[in-house]
This record gives sequence, structure tokens and C-alpha cells, in this order.
Amino acid sequence: MAGNSHGNTPAAWTGVVLALIGFSAAGVFMVMAQPLGVVAGLVVVALGGVATLVMNSMGLGSEKQLGTPAIPPSRAASEPEGADGEAEKTSV
Repeated sequence: MAGNSHGNTPAAWTGVVLALIGFSAAGVFMVMAQPLGVVAGLVVVALGGVATLVMNSMGLGSEKQLGTPAIPPSRAASEPEGADGEAEKTSV
């Protein structure tokens, strides 16, 4: 995993920090029975998502890697094949 930069971008960190602040504020205002504060906290959470998308479009997110498979090959594809082309079966 040393070569993976999953989430280590300014866009990702900004979105996470804004979402954390928004959820925390919404939770505090919910305990205080202040519905307007809860809504304001949830607006901050939504702004975190918008900020992440905007920053990604500005090039501050991770680069998309082309040519890598989205789903790893199945285990069955890596098993040795017999003479008739079917995967060898072992009896237990």
C-alpha cells in the first residue's frame, strides 16, 4: 500500500474536515434541541462535498489511473487448467 495515495489529497482532506465540523455542530445542536443549528451543521456537511468536487475539478484531487482493472481477476481464472480446458478439480 506504500504506492497508494488514496485520500491523501488537499481535496479529500478539505471535504473530510468540513464534514467532521458539520456533523459535530449538528450533533451538538441536536442535543441542545436547536433545529436551526442542526440544519446549519448539515449545510456545512453538504458544503464539504461541494468543496471536494470543486477542488477535484481544479486538479487538487488524485489523478485517475487509466488501464488498471476495476475488479481484480477472479480466483477461478488463475487456477491451472486441465487438458480439456476446464479447471482441474481436486477431490477432498
